[in-house]
Amino acid sequence: MNIPFLDNWRRRHGEEHAATLLAAVESDPEGVAELLSECELLRARAGQSGLQLDDSPESLEALDQLPPRWRGSTADPEELPWLGNDAGLYLGTVIVKTVPGAVWDVWPEGQPVVRLESGREIDVVEVGGDWVATGAPELSQVYAEAAEA
Repeated sequence: MNIPFLDNWRRRHGEEHAATLLAAVESDPEGVAELLSECELLRARAGQSGLQLDDSPESLEALDQLPPRWRGSTADPEELPWLGNDAGLYLGTVIVKTVPGAVWDVWPEGQPVVRLESGREIDVVEVGGDWVATGAPELSQVYAEAAEA
């Protein structure tokens, strides 16, 4: 996960952290999926706009249609990385829950990714960060590509 306050810890425990996260994904995939699906900040911001996120592909389309208030002049720059992280994890949650064969995986540096049945891996956290910063790619577009793979 891309959580800023963990960066120093990761630098000190990089391989150990990645191994622990990978072991958790392998031993308790449902528990890890539940943890990764929390996305509290994104759910709160969506709720403030009247959108309840239900882990469906349609909710990704609705997120794409929300006015991007977090990119405006009143945006909290410290919140953006958290919101991007949540957006990516939410995208991953929807993919894992609805695309047959999609599962959470972990790259060697500890980054959670979604691995599709085809073997393709999607760095959903990076996608979420890009979406928050620029609006592209649309979350629903990334989902559609994953569902076709």
